[in-house]
Amino acid sequence: MEPDEPGTSGVATKIMPLAFPKGKEKYCELCQREAYIQCSECQVTFYCNADHQQADWVGIHERICQMLVPIRAMKDIYDPSVRKKNQLRKRHLIKICTLVAQSKLSEGKGEEALPAAHCCLQTSIDLYGPNTIQLVPAYILLAEANMGLGNLAVVAELLSQAEWAVLKNPELGASIQQQLHRSLGQFYTTTGNLETALFHFANDIYFACEEYGLDSSATTKGYFLIADVFARQGKTLIVHSLYSEVAERWHKHLSSLLETHQKHADSSVDSSVSFYEKSQRVEMEEMLRVMLEFEQKQSRRDVNHIALIAHNLAMLWFVSGDLHKERFLKKVLLAAAGNRMKACSRRFFSSTTICSFLRKSDFVLLQHCMFGRH
Repeated sequence: MEPDEPGTSGVATKIMPLAFPKGKEKYCELCQREAYIQCSECQVTFYCNADHQQADWVGIHERICQMLVPIRAMKDIYDPSVRKKNQLRKRHLIKICTLVAQSKLSEGKGEEALPAAHCCLQTSIDLYGPNTIQLVPAYILLAEANMGLGNLAVVAELLSQAEWAVLKNPELGASIQQQLHRSLGQFYTTTGNLETALFHFANDIYFACEEYGLDSSATTKGYFLIADVFARQGKTLIVHSLYSEVAERWHKHLSSLLETHQKHADSSVDSSVSFYEKSQRVEMEEMLRVMLEFEQKQSRRDVNHIALIAHNLAMLWFVSGDLHKERFLKKVLLAAAGNRMKACSRRFFSSTTICSFLRKSDFVLLQHCMFGRH
């Protein structure tokens, strides 16, 4: 393939067989088949065809192209200091690939997440060796990317490898076990084995409580996923109860974040961006939207619960700096305030009586979004 061939991103050139030692065949970064082209920028990444080169460039390679040069060019390193430096580079690469894959998955871009997840697993194997416990997060990440694309056979194989690694290490920390049970629960939900899914989601919550505490917001995704299973079974009362638990925990957590945000509002530091990674914010918003839609469709609406979920959404957007959603934000806040105090007229928001019913964080948020005050 010639450089700059239309239809590709980045620049690729044909592999020259004589440029590499005999017996050192090159394999595709994405599928491990024999490679015929290479990235002309780093010259250490290879592909079987232009489609895989383009997919890798869009998915992750554009971000890490030059990072790969010192990592992959150094083989058989005998100097301990140089080897240690290269290991640090690999750890940094794994972190970047993980964040990129998670971000793309949160946006529903499973196919674009695959290259980053593949690179994460291959670098983890290179760093820690095969069949080690450190590979479990990478197995789970790659399984999640494949799950969104319907590659269930691949997902089953990856989760089996992760499960086997965990079983061989019974003293493993609760965090990884929680991640594994969540992924297994999502897999069995997708395949329709709902009872097994419930078992794994229950373990997800158990290990999350063990790792982060009983009242931690880290447990909310487990409750949300269990609610989804019960919704599939038509058990709406249980779903409502679980959603209430999720909403209460998020409200406590987001109220605390809002207060912290206000304390730093006058500083030069942009504190809103640092509260969550993008993937976490997107996931939280999706959960809250699903919950709000579910509650609004019920024949007997719990207006207080709807208001609580709506206020969670408003606070999330506010601390995340998503003020481009201000129009819907105003509607949400009016509904939340109206349901709490039985008064939706704008003129009441500035009165001392109404202000006394609102918590300080509510009032600050209402002032900013309704009147543009700080």
